[in-house]
Amino acid sequence: MKRTIKKISKVFLPTVLGLLLFSSVASAHVTVAPKTSTTGAWETYTVKVPVEKDVATTKFTLKAPAGVEIKSYQPVPGWKYSDEKDANGIVKSITFEATGDGILPGQFQQFTFVGKNPENATKAAWDAFQYYKDGNVVEWTGDEGAESPHSITEIVSGTSSDHHDGNAKMEDTKKEETKTIVAKTTDSDNSNTLPLILSVVSVLLSLVAMVVAIRKK
Repeated sequence: MKRTIKKISKVFLPTVLGLLLFSSVASAHVTVAPKTSTTGAWETYTVKVPVEKDVATTKFTLKAPAGVEIKSYQPVPGWKYSDEKDANGIVKSITFEATGDGILPGQFQQFTFVGKNPENATKAAWDAFQYYKDGNVVEWTGDEGAESPHSITEIVSGTSSDHHDGNAKMEDTKKEETKTIVAKTTDSDNSNTLPLILSVVSVLLSLVAMVVAIRKK
């Protein structure tokens, strides 16, 4: 029995440790969310930058995939922003550089920006460059399965109104709900008022009948 347990331990424990190590390494990759978006949409993207080394990350650059136009970004305390544009004024890459300590070991930082997706379905590959305080640079430009893969967003067929007109749809829904409530309230008021009217009419008819009867006498 002991020998069996030892054999299982020799096989099982290394496998578990290997899976844990692999998952920790995989989760440390630079990623861009969401993983799926629609063609022509104005999408809010968030890039997550973790620190894999024992030194801080002090700078981060993200290249815009072909067809994706970066329009605006969310300021991050402790970081300054810059971008590189082509001759047509379209942003080719964005850079966040720390004004303080940067991203320390064991930490991660998120950077959020808005981009306009291409009109055609495609796979948007986000090439990224992570700069460490000791001068090392990790290039997240490889394909899936590579040691340093770039993050990919699947741009599927759809319309920009799916995202851009979301608030308008919510407003329309609220208006419809308001109309329904008003209609129900009106119906309720009518249903409550009708018996009262009938009662008043009945009383009036009774009084008229009494007056007629008295006059006849």
